[in-house]
Amino acid sequence: MLPTQTALQIKDTTRAADLCMSFELSDKAWKLTFSDGRHAPSRCTVATGDQRALLDHIERAKRRFGLPPDATVHSCYEAGRDGWWLHRWLREQRVDNIVVDSASIEVNRRSRRAKSDRLDGDKLLTMLQRWRAGETRVWAVLREPTVEQEDARRVHRELGRLQHERNAHTNRIGSLLVLHNLRMKHIAGRDWTLWWSAHREQIPPALRAEIEREYARLVLVKTQLRELQAEQRQAVRGNSQPQVAQLAQLRSIGLRSAWVLVTEVLGWRRFANRRELAGCLGLTPTPYDSGNSQREQGISKAGNKRSRALLVELAWMWLRLQPDSALTQWFNRRFAHGSSRMRRVGIVALARRLAIALWRFVQHGVIPEGASLKPAR
Repeated sequence: MLPTQTALQIKDTTRAADLCMSFELSDKAWKLTFSDGRHAPSRCTVATGDQRALLDHIERAKRRFGLPPDATVHSCYEAGRDGWWLHRWLREQRVDNIVVDSASIEVNRRSRRAKSDRLDGDKLLTMLQRWRAGETRVWAVLREPTVEQEDARRVHRELGRLQHERNAHTNRIGSLLVLHNLRMKHIAGRDWTLWWSAHREQIPPALRAEIEREYARLVLVKTQLRELQAEQRQAVRGNSQPQVAQLAQLRSIGLRSAWVLVTEVLGWRRFANRRELAGCLGLTPTPYDSGNSQREQGISKAGNKRSRALLVELAWMWLRLQPDSALTQWFNRRFAHGSSRMRRVGIVALARRLAIALWRFVQHGVIPEGASLKPAR
């Protein structure tokens, strides 16, 4: 036997009194995999959300592996639709749990590979043991937001969904009207009621009823949009979101944009440097350099996609509304006179620099060089 194989067999990567557990979460059942680092894994299934059964299986696993009742339990699961409630509940039960980014988990690169919940659970358990043994880069562990920080993200995310619904209802009504050569520029605008009263009789009864039901849903969505937007404005005026009010002082940054950036990234996450910030937003380059093959694959697009897409939009607005800023002048020197493709590449680079400048402004009050603030009201 090779010396390295002997060393790996002798080395015990987990403490004798520790139990490791992985979750495979789904809608109908949770698949649990246990191990103490020396025996073969033990597996079981519990109904989704059955907390009592989960605690019972943990106690059984301790007895099965000969661990004391007060043995430390380490667990992990992939981030998903269950969110953070399970993590918080496990911490209350004194279980050392972590939530990992699914995209950071290494996979077999074979074109055909076996995949099942059992294999995924075993993989998570193995990686948890490696992570506890010191391989901190084996995957990406997510930082837990507080309940208040998590709840603050609900408003703008619901606003985004309502805006999609509004556009869908508006486009649907327009498509139905075209079936009879009727076109209305601003559907559900101020002139809609008079226009509809004058043209509704030109449409067959069934289609007319469908359009009216679609319009009723559109009115409801627009009402909810106004209510949420008023709630945002009230929160800023009431000083419950001071960082949002601070960021919205910059020209080209509106209230809604500031709300998204603060609640998603800038307000609660802590970054050691600008590289961590760019990595969180997925705005870092991903070079491919192997042997004689060297190419740039573009930005990684990992992390928070809402903030990344918003920053690209804000970068275009920044060029128009902050013409004297150092960021705009840098873009004009490097990319403004290039091709349309180079300008698109440059706007992503500008978005990365803008994110760093906004982070410094929120955290340390450093106004971006040459940027102007909105006039006080």
